[in-house]
Amino acid sequence: MSDIAIYWFRDDLRLNDLAGLSAAAERGPVVALYIWDEQVSEEWRIGSASRWWLHKSLAALEAALTEQGIPLTLRSGNTATVLEEVCRSVNAKAVYCSRQYQPWAGQLEQSVRDSLSQHDVELKRYPGTLLHEPEAVATGAGTPFKVFTPFWRACLRRPEPQMPLATPTLSPCPTPVQSETLKSWNLLPTQPNWAHGWEDLWCPGEDGAHAALEQFLAHHVIDYGDGRDIPSARSTSRLSPYLRFGNISPRQVWHAAQASKVFEPEASSATDKFLSEIGWREFCYHLLFHFPTMPDEAFNPKFSYFPWGTDQQRLSAWQRGQTGYPIVDAGMRELWATGFMHNRVRMVVASFLTKHLLLHWREGESWFWDCLLDADLASNACGWQWVGGSGADASPYFRIFNPIAQGEKFDKAGAYTRQWVPELQSLPDKFLHKPWEAPAEVLADAGVSLGENYPSPIVDHKTAREAALGAYATLKALAV
Repeated sequence: MSDIAIYWFRDDLRLNDLAGLSAAAERGPVVALYIWDEQVSEEWRIGSASRWWLHKSLAALEAALTEQGIPLTLRSGNTATVLEEVCRSVNAKAVYCSRQYQPWAGQLEQSVRDSLSQHDVELKRYPGTLLHEPEAVATGAGTPFKVFTPFWRACLRRPEPQMPLATPTLSPCPTPVQSETLKSWNLLPTQPNWAHGWEDLWCPGEDGAHAALEQFLAHHVIDYGDGRDIPSARSTSRLSPYLRFGNISPRQVWHAAQASKVFEPEASSATDKFLSEIGWREFCYHLLFHFPTMPDEAFNPKFSYFPWGTDQQRLSAWQRGQTGYPIVDAGMRELWATGFMHNRVRMVVASFLTKHLLLHWREGESWFWDCLLDADLASNACGWQWVGGSGADASPYFRIFNPIAQGEKFDKAGAYTRQWVPELQSLPDKFLHKPWEAPAEVLADAGVSLGENYPSPIVDHKTAREAALGAYATLKALAV
């Protein structure tokens, strides 16, 4: 006689390439369960934009399960308690899930295992969100990597990731299970609906993820090498939110990209560069797993003594895209309007916050956490510390992105900046990224009034750069 099993969905909201779900299906009837437990992650509760993606992903998952005759059971509350209750209600003897790697994940999984074992229920945990488990990649001395390039080389020397698994055939549990409604969780914004129009930009869920991957590999990957730095170009995959919520697995991305080289060998180099960015995601999780304080504490302990500022007006101007530096403002407005920001621009706005405004990288990390659809604890913390200079494999702390030069280099024709900063729509290219240098008559002809319909720069680049270098110089004498 087959046994009823619970599949506990987490950051793996799909049916394909899910080892735990396949194993649960082999055991017998499956109860598909998602638990909304905000207490688990404490201060890192899912952000506002990510809630929108979660709602849409769960709706897509529910529809996919319905096609197999399986309901998606939604329950809120303490994870261990909910799992106990559902197991008891259907007499399940095993709970299957994919592993997580956040600082709280191991303790949660052990707590669940201990709780379930008291009722003779097993917890069976499987890999599912990374190409390689964090413990599987180590230096020759057996220690964690702290530099990306040797880490990725070590990954590439390992056996190739296994081929993705097909969607298993699921059979429903004969006992009905009480479920809450997705709408009752109030994950979507309403008053106001600041996510209005996002459905036209994104298609959360497994089908949307594969469509995005296929579109990228068929039409855009060949331009990825150079085009990935051009924010107005459609040269990046935009897969990050799909990976964040497990709408697609890294193994599926890996093998699809490798297969595409056969049909487009001329794109092989660009494809490898794209896969190295999947490697960067792996590296971020490697660091988070081995150094779990990374989201809250400087990886380089010297930076615990850095003289960060606390100017809330400057922080607010940065958040609202009102700094007076067009490429910075364009990025911050894109983030607010779409839940996304081009990666090159993420580096520019992060450098501006930490090095021009001397505001703590945790301020930016927190803002991105709330506003990004792809807000991922590992990548977010890693990225902010990298730009701020305090992270593993960090950009040299004295490297300060010039927002004018970055705009002129990567948005030369101004398509990106003009899209998100329409106040400057008619300004000539020569002055687009430094409108304060435009003659009065040029500004007037373009309808730009600095300080009125577009802000004057909140800091002077040269002065801010010198202040940042002075602040960073204070770290040199520390022997930490």
